[in-house]
Amino acid sequence: MRRILAVDDDKDILEIIKYILEDSGYEVDTLTEGRNLFDRIKQHEPDLILLDIMLGNLDGRELCKTLKNQQETKNIPVILISASHNPGMLSQAGSPDDFIAKPFDIDVLLDSINRQLRSAA
Repeated sequence: MRRILAVDDDKDILEIIKYILEDSGYEVDTLTEGRNLFDRIKQHEPDLILLDIMLGNLDGRELCKTLKNQQETKNIPVILISASHNPGMLSQAGSPDDFIAKPFDIDVLLDSINRQLRSAA
């Protein structure tokens, strides 16, 4: 079973994501803040990370950049999600594998996840 780590400071969104993805056959772990991200990655060993850009006092773009620059995590697909549709926000996004705007369509989310997992295999 493929493992996904969803990181968002909005607990309601995490609950919805978890329900949708588990219903689609994924094992899902959630995290409401970014500062424990790397510990959770070591524990959960996700196949893909859904990462919100706005994480309270942390910036998901910076976390993505760090993930993509570390040997241990650089090959994990990262999909950034955000309510901001400002293209300028993504110019500093640290090379995510995909971006999904909130509110997102369930089919768009699942298609992106499936596409990234196939590419990473």
